[in-house]
Amino acid sequence: MLSERQEEIIEKSICLIAEKGIQGFTIKNLSKAIGISEPAIYRHFKSKTEILLTILDNFKQMANMLSDMMMKNNMPAIEKIAFMFNRMVDMFTETPAIVSVIFSEEIFKNETVLKDKIVEILNKNEETIEQILKTGQKNKEIRTDISEETLALMVMGSLRLLVKRWDLNNYKSNLKSDGKNIILGLQKILNNN
Repeated sequence: MLSERQEEIIEKSICLIAEKGIQGFTIKNLSKAIGISEPAIYRHFKSKTEILLTILDNFKQMANMLSDMMMKNNMPAIEKIAFMFNRMVDMFTETPAIVSVIFSEEIFKNETVLKDKIVEILNKNEETIEQILKTGQKNKEIRTDISEETLALMVMGSLRLLVKRWDLNNYKSNLKSDGKNIILGLQKILNNN
């Protein structure tokens, strides 16, 4: 459980990364943004990497909760995929700055521990989607002429491109509306007709 100050540090870190990029995410800039000294930040987190790991851990917890929810739910596979897709779109819409952390490859290139964490999150999401699709194929809801692995990549790639484009265009489009259109297209692709 994070303290109030740690929560504030995490929140400001996400905003700082969104505003200045990973290069501008320094403890010095963070301390200025919060209005506390650099040593005060180090009393709450050992390093910048620990702050980023905490952000990613929060995202991983959400991925695990969503996976558990989907595995226990009996709705059709296409509805599960739509629900997951929409939950991710909602999260990015509510906290646009998180896109800069989750989809910021330069953060992970030189930090193995961060790269490993993002790979865990991606693998969990991919595993969840593949399991939903595999079950849907067994139930004759999802097409079987394309593997669940390939279909999962199509779903995940669609989300990533949609969100990254929205981010690069300074959130000018309506992500929720665009997400609904992507889901409608994916449903046509996934449907076993």
